Amino acid sequence: MDIGVIGSTGQLGNDLVEVLGDKAIPFGHGDIEIKDKESCSNALKKEEPAIVINCAAYNKVNQAENSYSEAFAVNAIGARNIAKVCEEIGAKNFYVSTDYIFDGRKEKPYTEIDQPNPLNVYGLTKYAGEIFTRNYSSKSYVVRVASLYGKKGAKRKRKNFVEKIIQKAKSQREVKVIDDIVMNPTYTKDVAKTIEEEIQKDLPPKIYHATNRKYCSWYKFAKMIFDFVGLDVEIEAIKTKDLKSDLKRPKFTALKNSNLSEFGIRMRGWQPALKDYLKERNLI
Repeated sequence: MDIGVIGSTGQLGNDLVEVLGDKAIPFGHGDIEIKDKESCSNALKKEEPAIVINCAAYNKVNQAENSYSEAFAVNAIGARNIAKVCEEIGAKNFYVSTDYIFDGRKEKPYTEIDQPNPLNVYGLTKYAGEIFTRNYSSKSYVVRVASLYGKKGAKRKRKNFVEKIIQKAKSQREVKVIDDIVMNPTYTKDVAKTIEEEIQKDLPPKIYHATNRKYCSWYKFAKMIFDFVGLDVEIEAIKTKDLKSDLKRPKFTALKNSNLSEFGIRMRGWQPALKDYLKERNLI
């Protein structure tokens, strides 16, 4: 069974290709342009995978506010294009979405049946992508993830949060981190393994939350990183208002993996996942 991984050079896509092994057909940006229906059709119909996992995304949350046309083209129109081709070739279609489709006002973990209400352009375009995916593809799976970090992100110029905060701690006496935004820090390798398990168990088309269990603020996440790595650095808790940004961010976006639990799939807590990531990176 061939599985197409779109966005294979990103953090999650990279881990999916590794986890899926010989079954994976990687599609990087040079192989497919999801904003273009013809490009999607040509690439996918050439390989005809039984399953397509769409990890491609415009995820520059701040820039999306002014680059909304590009964000919508990738996150929404791109999702529609992939969904249409998947329907044409009879493929299952996995669309990777985000916790940012929620407004953060619930103050307890969101389940798959909670009503989305995105606060910013990024969240809105990802929610639109969910709708297009479900409406244009009869075998559609929406997989919502959150606050991802992974091995591939460590090697990029735009490093993931874990790498950036460690780098800051090594170059500054004091590090400031937000403590009024709560989320599920999630290791991309765990998401990749969970999607593989969904495929192996032949789960029905649904919305699935797939995050490491339990949740914390970015401040607590940073403290745990420093504790694991053994960095003695002063860390100051700040509020989102201190960022002096007009971007609206949801304050509480913890997700509960209710639908996965129904099928006996249980993701581990964020702390052991973080520890394994740091070990893999030879940081502890």
